[in-house]
Amino acid sequence: MSDLARTRVVFSGGGTGGHLYPALALADALVALRPDVRPFFVGASRGVEAEILPRRGDDYALLPVEGFARGGGMLKGAGALPRLGASLLRVADLFQALRPSAVVVTGGYAGGPAGIVAGILGTPLVLQEQNAVPGVTTRLLALWARQIHVAFPEAVRLLPFPARRRARVSGNPVRSAPALGPGEARRTLGLPEEGVVLLVVGGSQGSLALNGVVLEAIRQVENGALERPDGLTVLWSTGPRHHAAVSGALAGAGAPGWVHAVPYIHDMPAALAAADLAVSRAGAMATAELLNHGVPAILVPLPTAAADHQARNAEALAEAGAAVVAAEAGLTGAALWTQVAALAAMPERRLAMAEAALRRARPDAAQTIATDIATLLPRRAA
Repeated sequence: MSDLARTRVVFSGGGTGGHLYPALALADALVALRPDVRPFFVGASRGVEAEILPRRGDDYALLPVEGFARGGGMLKGAGALPRLGASLLRVADLFQALRPSAVVVTGGYAGGPAGIVAGILGTPLVLQEQNAVPGVTTRLLALWARQIHVAFPEAVRLLPFPARRRARVSGNPVRSAPALGPGEARRTLGLPEEGVVLLVVGGSQGSLALNGVVLEAIRQVENGALERPDGLTVLWSTGPRHHAAVSGALAGAGAPGWVHAVPYIHDMPAALAAADLAVSRAGAMATAELLNHGVPAILVPLPTAAADHQARNAEALAEAGAAVVAAEAGLTGAALWTQVAALAAMPERRLAMAEAALRRARPDAAQTIATDIATLLPRRAA
């Protein structure tokens, strides 16, 4: 198909993977639905997209935009204003050349310029908000948006009032549930087929704080201060930077065979299928995957997350009955392990939490949102 016959759709969002990966998932889903669509990605030169987009082979542009510093007054954020101005001019030139049929913004400071220019030009604008508390970019652009897709119903009431009627609870676009059953998933990962599997994940890069608490608990189990539930196995994604230190600490604790610590879990759908319980941060994409796979969770929100959104995500899922919350401040290995052991010993409660998770799940989020986006596009040429 020639470029002239293609429909251009701009996807913009990033700075972090939590904003970029939804954009990638939506672009893939839209192309699967409408093969005539040619995505164009707009991100920030300082964001994770600068590393990821070149590997995909899609068309993209990186902007000098950066986030405004939180706290410290206007002067602290003044340096970002010239970069925002330059980014807006660059996007305006891009849109003049591309003539996009729609612009999809998935949040983060990287999505701001594309959304602002789309609003000014009257280009159909779609927003996808991952968290229970809408970010600054989403709140700013909501009044211009034709469609607003949120993952948490709690986010709707925090949007500007006139925009709320355009909001739809569509979920977060993440990987679909695997075809593997628990037994096959455990065999694939080299885990015992019987007993409770605890999945520990601190994000794609791992969490030094969470690793420390989990390691403290395992040491106390090994020295007899805490009890290991019968048949409990731990699958622990430490993060690549932390794996050597964790492995060394585990060796010093007697190299317990029931703990499987790896730098990174490449087959996360299999890990989620294998897990009976998870200890995790409360990022939007992590919680979406837990919900989609019906995994009960102990959520330890990242305390430095913007607008404390991880805490709000965790609280929303706890209120829904899908998770329990363990605040990082003051959290000890013994306190975390007490919660792990209690849930490991209560299959009925885990089942109830799993059912609550599945009620909040939106495994078809990418396809649902892509279908809505397609309604804004010109009819496909025969």
